[in-house]
Amino acid sequence: MPAKPTNQHPIPARDLLHVGSRRWFLQAGMAGIGGLALPDLLQLQAASGQSGGKRKAVILFWLSGGPSHIDIWDPKPNAPKEIRSPFGTIPTKLPGVQFTEHLPLQASIADKLSIIRSVDCSASGHTPITMQAGNPLARRTNDGRDGGGYPSMGSIATKFRGANDHNLPAFVGLANSWTSDVWESGDMGNQFAPVKGNELAGKFAMPKGIKVPRLEDRAALQREFDRFGRELESDTALDRTNRFTRQAYEMVVSGKVQKAFNVDEESQATREAYGTESIGQKALLARRLVEAGVTFVLVSGAWGYFDHHGDNVRWFGIEKGLKPLMPRVDRTLYSLVTDLEQRGLLDDTLVMMMGEFGRSPVINKERGRDHWTAVMSMAMAGGGLPHGQVIGSTDSRGGAIASAAVRPQDLAATTFRHLGIDLKSHWVNSRGRPVAIVPEHGRPIPELI
Repeated sequence: MPAKPTNQHPIPARDLLHVGSRRWFLQAGMAGIGGLALPDLLQLQAASGQSGGKRKAVILFWLSGGPSHIDIWDPKPNAPKEIRSPFGTIPTKLPGVQFTEHLPLQASIADKLSIIRSVDCSASGHTPITMQAGNPLARRTNDGRDGGGYPSMGSIATKFRGANDHNLPAFVGLANSWTSDVWESGDMGNQFAPVKGNELAGKFAMPKGIKVPRLEDRAALQREFDRFGRELESDTALDRTNRFTRQAYEMVVSGKVQKAFNVDEESQATREAYGTESIGQKALLARRLVEAGVTFVLVSGAWGYFDHHGDNVRWFGIEKGLKPLMPRVDRTLYSLVTDLEQRGLLDDTLVMMMGEFGRSPVINKERGRDHWTAVMSMAMAGGGLPHGQVIGSTDSRGGAIASAAVRPQDLAATTFRHLGIDLKSHWVNSRGRPVAIVPEHGRPIPELI
C-alpha cells in the first residue's frame, strides 16, 4: 500500500487579513482546490453545462482493504466449514435473500437496496484506482504512472456536470489517508481533482472579527467588490475582475461551505443514529454536503480497515477484525438511506458501498481471508433506480462469478447515467487524444435501468 500522505495545513490565522484585503481573498480563493483558483473552477463548472436544474448526487463509501463478500452480502451457509462464514445468516425483507447476521438494519431495508454479488474486480489491485475510476484500464502499476492517466468517476462528474450549487465544490473526499483511499483526476487535470474535505472548511473560514451582518449588507458588499476590482487591475495574479471572480469572492463570504460542514447543526438524535465512529460521522457529513450542493462525495472510514488477512496483521482476521466493523457499516448505510428518504433526497442521490475486491473463499490458517480479485459484492441504493433485488451470483464456493457479471466500466456507466452525463462523452489528454469516459464497451447495469 502507498505510504500515508502528509497532511497539508490550512492558512495560518496570522495570514488571514480583513475581508477587504486582496491578499486574504487570493489566499482563501486559491487554497487547495486542486491547485486551481476559485474563479477558474467556477468558470469550468459553468462551462460544464450545470444550470441549476434538478440536483443529482453520488455518495460512494469506500470499504478500504477489500470487504469479504462471503461474510457480508453473499453468505454460503451450506458450504464446507473452511469456506462458510463463522457468522450466522438472517433473512432480509427480500424473500429467500440472506445477509450475515451482523447486518440486521440493512436486512430490514433490503427492499431499498440492490446487492450486486457479481462485481468483476479482475483488473483491480490493492488500490482505489480501478474501481473508483470505473475503468479496467486504470490500474496500479508501481512505476510512477499508476492509473494510466485515467480519472476517477468523481473527477469526470466534476468536468461534465459540475457542482449542484456553484458555492460548493463538485467533488469532495472524506478520507484520512488520501493516497491509499482516494483516486484523483489523472491526466484530466488538477482542476478536476477532489477537494480534501477535512481541510476545506478551515480554508474557507472567515477571519476573526468579521461579523456576518456586515457580509449580508449587499450594498457594502458591492462596494467591497468595486474596490477589490480596482485593486486587481494591477495585480498579475488576476488580470481583471469578472463575474467568476466575484462569484468566488461571494463563495468565500457566503458561509455556505462552512455551513455545510457544520454537523453541530444536526439534532442529537440524528447524530446518534449515524453513530460516533468515523464512517458514521463522515456519512452524516456526506449527506449534508450533497444536500448543500456537492455532486460527488467519497467516504472512507479508515485506511485498509477491511484488509482481514488474519489475526497476525493489523486489521486481524474475520472474527476478530471484521465482526466489530459490521455494526458500524450496518448502521451507516441504514441511517443514510432512511435519512435521505425522509428528506426527499434518496431518488436524486445514488449511494454505493464497495471496496477494491473481495476475499478468498477458503479461510486461511490465521483465521482470515486473502485478496480475491475474481469477484466482490457491493450495495447500491437510491438514484431513482429499481432496487429491492440481488444482481448476479457466485458459484457454491463464492470464488467465481456464476451469472450477470458487473464490470468497473458498467458501474461508471450506471453512475454517469444517473448524473445525466452523456455516456458517449470524452475528454482530451495531454497528447491531444480523445479519451472515452466509459471504456471497454461499458453499459448501465441492465437490472438497474
